[in-house]
Amino acid sequence: MNKLAIVTDLHADINHLSIENLAQLRNYLKEQQISHLHLAGDTANKVDRALAVVDFFNEAMPTTFHWGNHEMADIAQEQDFEDFANPFFLNFKTLDLSEQKILIGVNGWYDYQFSDMEDTQEIIRLKNLFWYDRMIQRQGTDPEISQRVCERLYQVLTTIPKDKQIVLATHFVPQENFIVQHTGKYARWNHLNAFLGSKAFGETLNEFTNIEHVIFGHTHRRFGSQLIGATNYHCRPFGYYFEWQLTREFVLNNQLAEVFNPTKMRGVLRKNQDDFNRYKESHLLEEFQRSLTVIEY
Repeated sequence: MNKLAIVTDLHADINHLSIENLAQLRNYLKEQQISHLHLAGDTANKVDRALAVVDFFNEAMPTTFHWGNHEMADIAQEQDFEDFANPFFLNFKTLDLSEQKILIGVNGWYDYQFSDMEDTQEIIRLKNLFWYDRMIQRQGTDPEISQRVCERLYQVLTTIPKDKQIVLATHFVPQENFIVQHTGKYARWNHLNAFLGSKAFGETLNEFTNIEHVIFGHTHRRFGSQLIGATNYHCRPFGYYFEWQLTREFVLNNQLAEVFNPTKMRGVLRKNQDDFNRYKESHLLEEFQRSLTVIEY
């Protein structure tokens, strides 16, 4: 029995992951007899750094990838968003895992459909003020890009025989089940749901009953696995260091804060950097394990 492992939102640079840190994950994957690794976006902010991570894992096992929004901020040529010239880039491409199971990667995008805001211009203003993607230069509006992605995805899926089981890895959120609706003082965070994914993407997936698994991230919130229709959806992004479970444990166990609020943790960690670094080194593998989706084939 072979095994596919998928990781999203590794953020190797933001998380200051060293070669030794990545080797921990690589060695664990080898111990678990993982046959193929796929990195489903936001591997790093810079394309060269993301490719270096892909090459690092490729030394131990076949590794493929597609982009998340963070790599896209480092892309200048339009064709490189969807058709990047790299043999391991698996966007709108299929890979036969076995006679019955096929892996397909799709970057994905968003179209504001998950937003609680109706004014498109206000959504764009919000994006240009706060959202990392304001640095991405692409042709077309976000809804237009998302529509092109859905149309191309549909075309690719129709070429796959219906008796084949599909494992689809993407970056952005494809189903509303994974969109959190905040209340009270956190309700303003609902505005940012505009940039998380696309209902139309999920509706495209719903048309194909042979999609067995869909794996994605981008939320920086782990939902685990959910069955929607006949498809298993998996969302367990690795995320930023100040969001990790190990960070929560470190902060609360050492009584460094009364309440764990990830947005306020960077200052707390800087004041306790040496202790946090030691705790991180001891528990990082556990965090890697929490972020893995493994599928047998």
